[in-house]
Amino acid sequence: MTVQLHLEGFLNKYPSEISGGQKQRIAIARALVTKPTILLADEPTGALDSKTSKALMMLFQEIHQLEQTILMVTHSNIDASYAERVIFIKDGRLYHEIYRGEKVN
Repeated sequence: MTVQLHLEGFLNKYPSEISGGQKQRIAIARALVTKPTILLADEPTGALDSKTSKALMMLFQEIHQLEQTILMVTHSNIDASYAERVIFIKDGRLYHEIYRGEKVN
Protein backbone atom coordinates (compact mmCIF):
# COMPACT_ATOMS: atom_id res chain seq x y z
CA MET A 1 0.00 0.00 0.00
CA THR A 2 2.87 2.39 0.71
CA VAL A 3 4.08 1.94 -2.88
CA GLN A 4 0.60 2.48 -4.36
CA LEU A 5 0.21 5.73 -2.41
CA HIS A 6 3.82 6.81 -3.07
CA LEU A 7 4.67 6.84 0.64
CA GLU A 8 7.93 4.90 0.68
CA GLY A 9 10.18 8.00 0.64
CA PHE A 10 9.02 9.50 3.91
CA LEU A 11 7.90 6.70 6.23
CA ASN A 12 10.45 7.69 8.88
CA LYS A 13 9.72 11.43 8.85
CA TYR A 14 7.88 13.50 11.43
CA PRO A 15 4.58 15.21 10.49
CA SER A 16 6.28 18.62 10.54
CA GLU A 17 8.67 17.40 7.81
CA ILE A 18 6.04 16.44 5.21
CA SER A 19 3.48 18.27 3.07
CA GLY A 20 -0.29 18.37 3.49
CA GLY A 21 -0.77 16.01 0.54
CA GLN A 22 1.68 13.54 2.05
CA LYS A 23 -0.16 13.73 5.37
CA GLN A 24 -3.41 13.05 3.54
CA ARG A 25 -1.95 9.97 1.83
CA ILE A 26 -0.71 8.67 5.18
CA ALA A 27 -4.19 9.19 6.69
CA ILE A 28 -5.71 7.22 3.79
CA ALA A 29 -3.23 4.37 4.28
CA ARG A 30 -3.95 4.30 8.02
CA ALA A 31 -7.69 4.06 7.31
CA LEU A 32 -7.27 1.30 4.72
CA VAL A 33 -4.92 -0.85 6.77
CA THR A 34 -7.67 -1.48 9.36
CA LYS A 35 -9.93 -2.99 6.64
CA PRO A 36 -13.11 -1.26 7.84
CA THR A 37 -16.58 -2.51 6.87
CA ILE A 38 -17.26 0.85 5.22
CA LEU A 39 -14.64 3.38 4.21
CA LEU A 40 -15.79 7.00 4.44
CA ALA A 41 -13.76 9.29 2.18
CA ASP A 42 -14.44 13.04 2.16
CA GLU A 43 -12.62 14.63 -0.79
CA PRO A 44 -9.82 12.04 -0.60
CA THR A 45 -7.91 13.54 -3.53
CA GLY A 46 -8.37 17.19 -2.59
CA ALA A 47 -4.70 17.80 -1.73
CA LEU A 48 -3.17 15.27 -4.12
CA ASP A 49 -1.55 15.73 -7.51
CA SER A 50 -3.18 14.10 -10.54
CA LYS A 51 -0.80 11.10 -10.61
CA THR A 52 -1.39 10.25 -6.95
CA SER A 53 -5.13 10.94 -7.29
CA LYS A 54 -5.36 8.39 -10.10
CA ALA A 55 -3.34 5.87 -8.07
CA LEU A 56 -5.68 6.35 -5.11
CA MET A 57 -8.81 5.91 -7.23
CA MET A 58 -7.36 2.74 -8.76
CA LEU A 59 -6.52 1.49 -5.25
CA PHE A 60 -10.12 2.23 -4.19
CA GLN A 61 -11.32 0.16 -7.19
CA GLU A 62 -9.09 -2.76 -6.18
CA ILE A 63 -10.33 -2.57 -2.60
CA HIS A 64 -13.95 -2.40 -3.77
CA GLN A 65 -13.43 -5.58 -5.82
CA LEU A 66 -12.68 -7.27 -2.48
CA GLU A 67 -16.23 -6.39 -1.31
CA GLN A 68 -15.17 -3.20 0.51
CA THR A 69 -17.89 -0.55 0.60
CA ILE A 70 -16.57 2.95 -0.06
CA LEU A 71 -18.65 6.07 0.45
CA MET A 72 -16.85 8.99 -1.15
CA VAL A 73 -17.84 12.64 -1.24
CA THR A 74 -16.23 14.58 -4.06
CA HIS A 75 -16.62 17.57 -6.33
CA SER A 76 -14.32 15.91 -8.87
CA ASN A 77 -15.99 14.47 -11.96
CA ILE A 78 -12.85 12.44 -12.59
CA ASP A 79 -12.99 10.83 -9.15
CA ALA A 80 -16.74 10.23 -9.45
CA SER A 81 -16.18 8.43 -12.77
CA TYR A 82 -14.50 5.57 -10.87
CA ALA A 83 -17.65 4.83 -8.83
CA GLU A 84 -20.28 2.19 -9.58
CA ARG A 85 -22.98 4.51 -8.32
CA VAL A 86 -22.96 8.31 -8.27
CA ILE A 87 -25.56 10.30 -6.38
CA PHE A 88 -25.92 14.02 -7.08
CA ILE A 89 -27.26 16.19 -4.28
CA LYS A 90 -28.59 19.69 -4.91
CA ASP A 91 -29.94 21.97 -2.19
CA GLY A 92 -29.82 19.08 0.30
CA ARG A 93 -31.95 16.75 -1.83
CA LEU A 94 -31.29 13.81 -4.13
CA TYR A 95 -31.05 15.40 -7.56
CA HIS A 96 -29.88 12.63 -9.86
CA GLU A 97 -28.41 9.13 -9.73
CA ILE A 98 -26.13 7.28 -12.16
CA TYR A 99 -25.27 3.57 -12.11
CA ARG A 100 -22.39 1.97 -13.95
CA GLY A 101 -23.15 -1.65 -14.71
CA GLU A 102 -26.20 -3.35 -13.23
CA LYS A 103 -28.30 -1.70 -10.55
CA VAL A 104 -28.22 -3.86 -7.41
CA ASN A 105 -31.04 -3.60 -4.87
